[in-house]
Parts: sequence; C-alpha cells; structure tokens
Amino acid sequence: MDNSKGFLQPEDYVEPRCVLCDEPYGREPEVKPVPQDRIIRKMDEYMSRRDYAGAERHLKYWLSEAKAGFDKGGELLIRNELVGHYRKTADREGAFESAKEALRLLEELGFENNISAGTTYINIATAFNAFGENERSMELFEKARAVYESNENTAPQLLGGLYNNMALTLVAMGEYEKAFLLYDKALAVMEKVRGGELEQAITCLNMADAYTAQLGSEQGEKKTQELADRAYGLLKNTEAPRDGYYAFVCEKCAPSFSYYGYFAAAAELKKTAEEIYERN
Repeated sequence: MDNSKGFLQPEDYVEPRCVLCDEPYGREPEVKPVPQDRIIRKMDEYMSRRDYAGAERHLKYWLSEAKAGFDKGGELLIRNELVGHYRKTADREGAFESAKEALRLLEELGFENNISAGTTYINIATAFNAFGENERSMELFEKARAVYESNENTAPQLLGGLYNNMALTLVAMGEYEKAFLLYDKALAVMEKVRGGELEQAITCLNMADAYTAQLGSEQGEKKTQELADRAYGLLKNTEAPRDGYYAFVCEKCAPSFSYYGYFAAAAELKKTAEEIYERN
C-alpha cells in the first residue's frame, strides 16, 4: 500500500469487485426490476397477432435483462411465459428447460407454497401433458391443487383453470370418472366469473372429447351433441370482449366443432378469429 500521501486511498478500504457480478465481495447485488406489467401487455399484443417469433424475441430480451438486474421474481414470470410459449410452438426442449428453471426459482425465492407457485405448477404441468409426460404432469397438478384449495385468496378463475387442465391429464391416463368430477367443478367455478363463458365452452368441448374416448363416437354421440350445443351457446352469448383472447378461444374450439359435425359453427368461429387478428 502506498501511503506516502498521508491519507487512505479508495483501494485501501473498498472491497474488490466480483468479476462475474461487478459488485464488491460480500455485498448483495442491487436488484433492477424488469417492468412485468409492460412485458405481459406486449406479450398480449404479439399473441393477438399470432406473432410467435416476435413473442419469443421479446421474452428472451427481457429474460437477459432480468438476469443482468438480478431480478429473480421477474425471471420467474418470464420463465413461466416461455413455458407457455414453447408449449404452443411444440418446442419440447425449450419448454422443459424453462420449466426446470422456473421450479428452481420457486425454491430459491421461497415461493413454493404461495399462489404464484400454484400458477407455475399448472403452467408446467400443462406443458408436460402436452408432451405426453402425464405422470409428471399429475404430480405438479396435485401440488397446485394443494396450494390453491388451501388459500382463501385464490381467484375462482385460477381454480377453474386448474380443474380443467388437471382433468385433461386424467383423461389421457384413462381416469375418466375422476376427470368428469373435475370438469364439473371447473364449470361450477367459472359460472361465478364474469366473462367465464369462454372457459366454460372449452371445458364443455373437453368433456365431449372425454366421452368420445370413454364410450366411442356412437355411444357417446348424445352426450357430445349436448355439450357441443352448450359450448356454442356460451361462445356466442358471452359478455367477454371480442379481443385477441376471444379470437384465440374461437380458433382453438373450431376444430372440435368440425369434428362433431358442426361445420357452419366451426367456419363462423374461424372467420371471427381471423377478423379479430386482422383488426389487431
């Protein structure tokens, strides 16, 4: 140490910085939060235009910003969005990698028993189901159910989504009666939610698929027609805004209506979705 000047120099009392994090050793790095609401709004814009490439660029950019700013909560949000994005784009490797990181962040943040954990579990479980990992899917759905049903602040639409998606995995596993009980719970919950007709319609069509899988097309025909009629009525009479999400639901439901012989309804829903996407 050169003390010839008679006073301390900064290098005498400032801890050396970590070459990896650019922070003094022994100090917690300063967190620079990413704008979560803005990230989600922008994602909604991309999805309203079905711009999956733009959505992925958007999420990857903010993921790098969250990491650089040591914002683990923001990183968890973005990892969840990436799981859903990769599920929609059939990218198994991307979905599973983001799922692994999301679960790690939950543990690191100590969020494993709060509502955000339930949402993460459902998101990942839905992706696992989409890629045929039904046992892993059910493990996470059970975790989500324990979190949601034990928390009085759980929003009804979260419970509805849980029951509907959990039932899908049960159908894939051949557990039809358990699935129908959950579908009924999903419908009952979403009846209490303003604009919940969209999710009810999806559940009705899922139930129709389950009856077809359980009974066969001929034996299940009466049930499936009743459910398809109900689903169509819900989509047409909902108070939900005719926005990008409404277009997404119409587009998602249209093939099911075609499968059950409702060709005019399917064509109408496709046209509605296209008009909304073009307007956006």
